[in-house]
Amino acid sequence: MNQIRKIYCNLLFICLLSPAAINAQILKDSASLTLVRKSIDATYNLRFSESGVALEKLRKTYYGHPVMYLLDGMQIYWKNYPLTPYSPSSSTFESNLKKCIELCESKTTNSDEVEYLLANLSARGFLLMFYSDNDLTMSVIPLASSTYKYIRRSYNYTSFYSDFYFFTGLYDYTREAYPEAYPVYKPLAMLFPKGDKVKGMKELENAATNSIFLKAEASMFLSSINLAFEDNYEGSYVSSRTLHQMYPANLQYLGLYLRSLLLTKRYDEAEKLMASYGSTLLNAFCQAQFSIFRGVIQEKKYFNDKLAEQLYSKGIDDISSFGHISNEFAAYGYFGLSRISGRKGEANLKKTYRKKANELADFKNVNFD
Repeated sequence: MNQIRKIYCNLLFICLLSPAAINAQILKDSASLTLVRKSIDATYNLRFSESGVALEKLRKTYYGHPVMYLLDGMQIYWKNYPLTPYSPSSSTFESNLKKCIELCESKTTNSDEVEYLLANLSARGFLLMFYSDNDLTMSVIPLASSTYKYIRRSYNYTSFYSDFYFFTGLYDYTREAYPEAYPVYKPLAMLFPKGDKVKGMKELENAATNSIFLKAEASMFLSSINLAFEDNYEGSYVSSRTLHQMYPANLQYLGLYLRSLLLTKRYDEAEKLMASYGSTLLNAFCQAQFSIFRGVIQEKKYFNDKLAEQLYSKGIDDISSFGHISNEFAAYGYFGLSRISGRKGEANLKKTYRKKANELADFKNVNFD
């Protein structure tokens, strides 16, 4: 269930980047719209000083507007990636987004319904993403339950903005793909309008190619869908490469790209890319990922099981302190330790590591076997 929560949480969060989420005066004012774009682009590429300057300029004109709380929340999220409940900034992050929701829902006139609806959904999406990533189920359930009515209302406006191809595409695809992959959820899926996988992929591809604001999000989900549901590693590689090229400093997108390189056996490219990032450019979470990815290279390219085992173990130990958000990468390490144990004739240890990996992995087929 965690993976579908992540999909829908991210689906909500991207609404922030639609032009409709911004006060109409900003759209009419080309200078302000340019500042919004600069802030978002700089935030995604971890240029927080530049993003902060743009935000302060906007704040002078739009102080107290709910979108300002959204932009602040976005910056906090990426500045502290991966954001966990133990991060000092997590309470400020939650406070900003809850304030945005409060402001949007206190709006009583219809003149700005679309922009306030999308700002509301965006704040809810950011919070749901944070809660889901950190397995805070008791926070996810009430917020998700109260959010669905806003999602349905948003369909009244999909024809007005081309950026909504991302929204409709992700729903159309996952509504059909998820219950196919996990039949236990078919009864639940029947409660929601049907989708269309082919149409959904085309809509996402359209957004990735033509959207002004949503290219990054569309590329990210195309990569994940190709990997997790379609078993199309090459398609995942193409999308993750595009994402990394747009935002080379973004550590989350770097991890996705490296994973695709290794799954498509582009070991030389992955090795060179990791070598280009000095340790000072990486936080502890990403350094732990690098240990696990280097373990894959040692195992698969150099056939050095001894060093691979050391790297997997170190990566798992280092990344475990980040809690639930680290599970997928820890699973890759355990899959590797299981393979190595099998080659060493340690059948019980092979089974133990494999069981642990399957417990942590959202998609068992992504295992580097």
